[in-house]
Amino acid sequence: MDKLTYLSNADSSYIDGLYQAYKQDPNSVDFGWQKFFEGFDFGQTNSDNPNFADAHTSEHAIKEINVLNMIHGYRDRGHLFTHTNPVRERRKYYPGKELETFGLSEADMDTVFNAGVEVGLGPATLRDIRQLIEDTYCTSIGAEFKYIRNPEKIKWLQDKMEKERNKPHYSKDLKKRILNKLNKAVVFESFLGTKFLGQKRFSLEGAESLIPALDSVIQIGADLGIEEFVIGMAHRGRLNVLTNIMGKSYQTIFSEFEGKMFEEDPEIQFGGDVKYHLGFSTDIKTDKGQDIHLSLAPNPSHLETVDPIVEGMVRSKIDMKYEGDEDKIAPILIHGDAAIAGQGVVYEVSQMSKLEGYRTGGTIHIVINNQVGFTTNYKDARSSTYCTDVAKITSSPVFHVNGDDAEAVVYAINLAVEYRQKYNTDVYIDLLCYRRFGHNEADEPKFTQPLLYKAIEKHPNPKEVYAKKLIDEGSIDKEYSKEIEKEFKDALQKDLDKAKQAVSLTDDIPMFAGGWKGLRPSKKGDAFAPVDTKVSKKTFLELAKEITTLPKEKKFFRKISKLFEDRAAMIGKDSYDWAMGELMAYATLLDEGKRVRISGQDVQRGTFSHRHAVLTLEDSEEKYIPLAQVNGGDKFNIYNSLLSEYAVLGFEYGYSSVNPQSLTIWEAQFGDFYNGAQIIVDQYLSSAETKWRRSNGLVMMLPHGMEGQGPEHSSARIERFLELCANDNLILANCTTPANYFHLLRRQLVRDFRKPLVVFTPKSLLRHPKVVSPIKDFTGAEFQEVIDDASVKAASVKRVLFCSGKIYYDLLEKQQADKRTDVAIVRLEQLFPIPTQQLEAIHKKYSKATEFIWVQEENENMGPWPFYCRKLRKTNLEFTDFIARQESGSTATGYSKKHAVQQETIINKSFE
Repeated sequence: MDKLTYLSNADSSYIDGLYQAYKQDPNSVDFGWQKFFEGFDFGQTNSDNPNFADAHTSEHAIKEINVLNMIHGYRDRGHLFTHTNPVRERRKYYPGKELETFGLSEADMDTVFNAGVEVGLGPATLRDIRQLIEDTYCTSIGAEFKYIRNPEKIKWLQDKMEKERNKPHYSKDLKKRILNKLNKAVVFESFLGTKFLGQKRFSLEGAESLIPALDSVIQIGADLGIEEFVIGMAHRGRLNVLTNIMGKSYQTIFSEFEGKMFEEDPEIQFGGDVKYHLGFSTDIKTDKGQDIHLSLAPNPSHLETVDPIVEGMVRSKIDMKYEGDEDKIAPILIHGDAAIAGQGVVYEVSQMSKLEGYRTGGTIHIVINNQVGFTTNYKDARSSTYCTDVAKITSSPVFHVNGDDAEAVVYAINLAVEYRQKYNTDVYIDLLCYRRFGHNEADEPKFTQPLLYKAIEKHPNPKEVYAKKLIDEGSIDKEYSKEIEKEFKDALQKDLDKAKQAVSLTDDIPMFAGGWKGLRPSKKGDAFAPVDTKVSKKTFLELAKEITTLPKEKKFFRKISKLFEDRAAMIGKDSYDWAMGELMAYATLLDEGKRVRISGQDVQRGTFSHRHAVLTLEDSEEKYIPLAQVNGGDKFNIYNSLLSEYAVLGFEYGYSSVNPQSLTIWEAQFGDFYNGAQIIVDQYLSSAETKWRRSNGLVMMLPHGMEGQGPEHSSARIERFLELCANDNLILANCTTPANYFHLLRRQLVRDFRKPLVVFTPKSLLRHPKVVSPIKDFTGAEFQEVIDDASVKAASVKRVLFCSGKIYYDLLEKQQADKRTDVAIVRLEQLFPIPTQQLEAIHKKYSKATEFIWVQEENENMGPWPFYCRKLRKTNLEFTDFIARQESGSTATGYSKKHAVQQETIINKSFE
């Protein structure tokens, strides 16, 4: 508004100049001026109207501009002056929306202005113009959208809102549906509160209008072509959504409150989780008979962590199920006001929304705005005006809505869904409401917000507010409201009685259905069952030739051409390096009809310039993808990600969770950086199967190795992953040959069960002359959890060195240089599950050895040693000693010379 104040100094000659330009070419002036002059011309033909002022007068012309300013001011800032807070007064903002702010006064109220054309009224009195924009922008809905940089989107929103004045006109039947949804939401919470006194449920009370809103999203979304919704939300109101939207039975919820559990299977580790973290999926029919699939993702207490998971799930289904059609499925993310403003992963996910590798066609964001965090006031929770200001980074519209106005809430959400379907971008609903109790039902909110909670105590619930409105307008009578309440309470009581009789819970959402059909949960002993990952020599050679041959008609950078010539030469030399081993794993899986998806920072080329999966032509931006040329290559996707670990790893976890037939990989730029995504590793990757009985086959590639690059470019923190390992929940590997890496990656999809795989990948070994494999190791072998030393005779061995990863080649060099036949070097390629039977065989083979030593290049308090020391203690596999760097709070020294001395000490000590 301020930027237009210069117009108040405009004179008639200036306006006349614009008008003359408009007469010559309407497109030569701004759109607003076009509409103004259209109205001016129209007004000339209506000058017999007694209230129509002389448009040629300078004073009136200026006031026409002022009226336009007022219209634009309401559109731009009207959201600051809405009646959207149900329990307290809003903050004051200046300048306000008084007539004087725009250079107008009460004396102008009955004057006709051509500016009415701008809002679709034609020439109209200031009173009518002002009433329209007041109704539209300053009542129960406040719209923020003028920062959008696309004029078409702005006009679409303006026309939609101003035509209806942001006021719904619903039939009696629809109003009753809204009331019934509110009734169920309110009664369900109060029933739980009385029957399970003191138990945590993270009530929706104060925000129950979320339920009719979600119900309407589903109904309207189906009309607009959506066939599936995936929902992510925290614990607040989750039980209400599970029952009243998802259709989870009330009896099951009551059984969970009663402490009932699933029947235990001794073969499967299952620890369970609290009821307000659980997921659910179901198929429903809309009122018009359309089939809709609904999924609610399970989530931990870590707020907003579920956001990237949901986005990944949706993108996976777009790729796998809907053949790229983003209009068939939509993500819904339900946030808290404190969390959406405070959690950085929200920003990361927002920045993903328009990227080729991560877009999902627009997310519907709904904020349950309680105006308070746990105990933190909103003024202490953010610097921005609104908790939803993150929407501005993607130019997404925001609708702030009074949660007590159920019809406005439904109207706003319907508009949001329509916008999403039309423009495939994010849209936000800021549901202004309150939290009737504390953070949980046992908490006392008056300790920290006494005045607010005095107001909330006296405030009627949303159902009471809406029922009164319908009674007052004659849509229902008082008896109807009482009747639906009683009926629902009686039904809940019957379900509670059944729940009390139940012995255990039943699985409403079996894991191994849908995309997981044909797979099974893993059981004890599965980790070491043989898996045939071999491919035929003919297939291997054909694919190797295809991915190393560049088209002659395209011009590639000289170094790229040389690189691919070297790769092609590997076929003739029968010596395949690390990159070829990896790429051949992908090529063979694609050839078998599987999907391969890789993302992470710089993955197309590879941090260490080894992969070159996507080539850019020398004289253009054209891309060439060798793997896309093989049979099934259309299912190969590799994306350079935004500079994020948390959101991207979460996204790929979500992607893998719904498509187990995809080899889904996230690669860190350096393994050291994965801990930016530690929450995903802790709360999902390592524990989801135990908490929620949800399997996942995601692969994490973490470059690791002590190579003198300093504390932040050395360690992927093997020790941290190992401390998360139990009951075969993860697979941890640190391979030393291209062929073994090839079989490890293929094993992920060949098995009939899925486990997350964390691979500690090499850096310097990518080009090490000894790190090569012959074709027979690809076509005639399988993954080896342990690789024995083939260069020594068992009877001569006095010392056995056990190691993993890069240090093997340092030890090998010393062994060969010193011609030590009395020392065997054994490689643990799989760090977890621990291959105990194979290690026992190694001990038995080297029965004459007196020393069994673990050697690692990591510090004593890091790497595999602390875990193995604990797990193998007091067993026949216990190591007699270990060799490592001294313990330290930092992973590595920053001085290359010091690093070299430390490394040499480890190697020398191993052969002393």
